[in-house]
Amino acid sequence: MTEEEALSWAMTRYDERVIGRLRAFAAMVIEENARQNLISPASIDAMWSRHIVDSLQLIAFADTAGRWLDIGTGGGFPGLVVAIARGGPTVLVEPRRKRATFLERCAAELELPDVQVAASKVEQVDATATVISARAVASIGNLLRAAAHCATPRTRWLLPRGSIDRDELSAMASAFRMMFHVEQSVTQAGSSIVILEAR
Repeated sequence: MTEEEALSWAMTRYDERVIGRLRAFAAMVIEENARQNLISPASIDAMWSRHIVDSLQLIAFADTAGRWLDIGTGGGFPGLVVAIARGGPTVLVEPRRKRATFLERCAAELELPDVQVAASKVEQVDATATVISARAVASIGNLLRAAAHCATPRTRWLLPRGSIDRDELSAMASAFRMMFHVEQSVTQAGSSIVILEAR
């Protein structure tokens, strides 16, 4: 997906207010990236395809208006992008204080009152969520163990990944008594989204 295709994808799905906030957030990330490494400098020119639309695509798999918890939000992906486009209560879990401060500033400046930033590891977070996401943070098994207390029997896990081993994923899902399916990423041919739910 090119930058032009990514921007068009977003503009056909979201109104001008959301697109404006996404543009403002992208500018904030680029500016802050000079002070701390939020994203790879090589990916700045692919901001919409590599980061924004890669985050937005998760919303289609979250058929609920409940709380969304994003583990390891880093520079705001996917959690803050989801909060901009979806609205509703969102918890951004980011243990690095400097990044957490940046996320708090973005939420304030973009007028996102339902966003809460937890400057801690997910093991210390006291909240449950109907959707839990994590973009390239730890193995799936480690994520499920670390955030088990944040899940309910109805929680849906949305986990963007690169290439996956389906046999390994099937064995892991069975061990955790979960059902799974895999969706193809719209932004990168070699990437997938693993979707997990309790049996």
